[in-house]
Amino acid sequence: MDYAHYIPHTPDDEKKMLKAVGVSSLNDLFADIPSELRLTRLLNLPAPRSEQEVFGLMHELGNRNVVPEICLMGAGAYHHYIPSVVGHILSRSEFYTAYTPYQAEISQGILQAIYEYQTMIARLTGLDVANASMYDGASAMAEAVILATKTLNRRKIIMMRSIHPEYRQVVRTYARANGYEVLEAPFGLSGQADGGTLQQMIDRETAAVVLQSPNFFGVIEDLRTIAPLVHEQGALLVSGFTEATSLGILWPPGEMGADLVVGEGQALGNPLNFGGPYLGIFAARDTFLRKIPGRLAGTTTDKDGRRGFVLTLQTREQHIRREKATSNICSNEALCALAAAVYLACLGKNLRRLAEINLQKAHYLKTRLSELRGWAPVFPGPVYNEFLMVCPDPQRINQKLQDSGIIGGYIAGNDYPELKKTLLLCATEMLSKRQIDKLIGIIT
Repeated sequence: MDYAHYIPHTPDDEKKMLKAVGVSSLNDLFADIPSELRLTRLLNLPAPRSEQEVFGLMHELGNRNVVPEICLMGAGAYHHYIPSVVGHILSRSEFYTAYTPYQAEISQGILQAIYEYQTMIARLTGLDVANASMYDGASAMAEAVILATKTLNRRKIIMMRSIHPEYRQVVRTYARANGYEVLEAPFGLSGQADGGTLQQMIDRETAAVVLQSPNFFGVIEDLRTIAPLVHEQGALLVSGFTEATSLGILWPPGEMGADLVVGEGQALGNPLNFGGPYLGIFAARDTFLRKIPGRLAGTTTDKDGRRGFVLTLQTREQHIRREKATSNICSNEALCALAAAVYLACLGKNLRRLAEINLQKAHYLKTRLSELRGWAPVFPGPVYNEFLMVCPDPQRINQKLQDSGIIGGYIAGNDYPELKKTLLLCATEMLSKRQIDKLIGIIT
């Protein structure tokens, strides 16, 4: 039976190709696939429809989308206002259609955009160099761990349990493939890393200590107390963050002792897109310039002394021997990085003001919730725009909010059994005081 009417091969074409590879039939070609895994029936697809019918169907499906009035969900993806100029720049054909910036002589615009992005990220993180972006924050963290183990030739990684649960899963997946050991360090009563516990765990076999600030609970870590403990044993401090806009108000992690800074850049001009595509931020000290994964754009001058932009210092498998490559990343999130660059350029010094607003909104929401019976903050540590609250019944509260067109918080007990009856809530500049007061009334 022929299941592939849409493939533009004639029976004669198939015979020629099968003969060329030395088999007599399609069944012979797929003989290595167990028979129980092969599809032996037609796909259960609806009958063909006209363009008008398809348009009507899609319109009907689209009408089912509900745009929530208020979103209290953070947990690694954040609802921010995106200035219209970001979308305008991104939609320009020279950026929107560029797949990959291999040919520097015809890609000066996108190379300059990447260079500007790298410069902004380096300044925000307080480190010397940033790459042209990675898939997402989780993969950036995993690549930082690989860099640490390869550079120091050590196999032990200490990772804070307060790191985003999905990030920890990704790091563990990379660890299995690369043969390093990952130990989890518990968080203290304040929600921050406990220096005493970390000091006992770090030794001369440790390649890196990995944490996030703000961490998954929104708590800000004190890197200044952690960095000396890490460096004392010759290990590297990998500092991540859950919320990129926090860099507008927090002291740059690189200036507090972090050797590598990684995180998710979605909050910088990229919308909530059902999980992606997102933007992995990766910054490092210049010591690791030749070891960082992904692409780097740099400046140079041509023979006439004119400034130009090039891809440089790449240790990718497409440019050097595979076994010497630091990463197998074959594409980057150039458009997402461009969105971040335009967003940051648009805000300028107002990024700090934006961060202050996020801080104020979160603390107002936290204060109002704390006034409710049965509600209390879980951790006393300082937070940015996200915080964990113990509450009477997280699922019932989320349902009440959903019934009112509000996306509720993240039920932390799903990932942390010790944190039952807690909600992780987030407030950004998108939440007004009136809306906060309204949702308090709904919960009450």
